[in-house]
Amino acid sequence: MRAFADRRGRWLAWIFAAAAVALPAAVPHAALSPEEPDVGGPTSLAGQLLIATPDMGAPFDHAVILVAQHNRDGALGIIINHPLATRPIARILQALGGDAHDVSGSLPIYFGGPVSPAAAFILHSADFRADRSLDIDGRVALSDDLAVLRDIGLGKGPAKRLLALGYAGWGPRQLDDEIARGAWVSVPETPQLVFDDDRAKLWTDAMALHKTER
Repeated sequence: MRAFADRRGRWLAWIFAAAAVALPAAVPHAALSPEEPDVGGPTSLAGQLLIATPDMGAPFDHAVILVAQHNRDGALGIIINHPLATRPIARILQALGGDAHDVSGSLPIYFGGPVSPAAAFILHSADFRADRSLDIDGRVALSDDLAVLRDIGLGKGPAKRLLALGYAGWGPRQLDDEIARGAWVSVPETPQLVFDDDRAKLWTDAMALHKTER
C-alpha cells in the first residue's frame, strides 16, 4: 500500500499528460459491449468484488476490483480503492477532451488499473442511465461516456459515482487461472462497499466479508 502511495503522484501527472493529448475515441468502449456473456464454462464474475490476496504486488497491492464484465473473451474490472487525487470536474473534462462549460464541483480520481491509463471510466449507481452505460448487476453500472461526467458536473448525474482512470483487464480464462492459483478471492459487490466504504479500510472490510461467507 505504501509503495502505491509513493507512486501515485507520478502516475497522476503522467495520466493527465497522456489524457491531454488523447482523443475521446481512444477510450476502449468496445470492451464494454454487453455481447457474449458466455464464459465458456465458469460462472461469470461480473458484479463480484475481486480482493487481491496479501502476496499480490503492484499494481494490485491490496486492490479491490469491481468486475464489470467477464465472458469467454476475458474480463474487465475497475480498482476502487487506489485513490490518486481530487480534481475539479472541469479540469478533468478539459484534460480528456470533453465539454467543461458550466460544470462545477470536484471528484476524487482513482487508479482503475494499468490498462489504458488515459481512459476515464465512471462507476455509478443504476438510478442513472446513459447511452453507453453497461448495467453490471442492476445496482451498479459502468460508463466510458464523458457525458456522464459532464452531467455530474451539472448536478444531474447519478446519486453515487466513482471516477477511475484505466482499468484491469484479463484475456480468455486468465482471470479464472489466477483465481485457481490463489491470487484473488471474491465476494458479491454491495453499493455500500463500492461507493461509501472508507477507501483505507475497503480491502480489510471486503476480506472480512469473504471470511464470513466461507
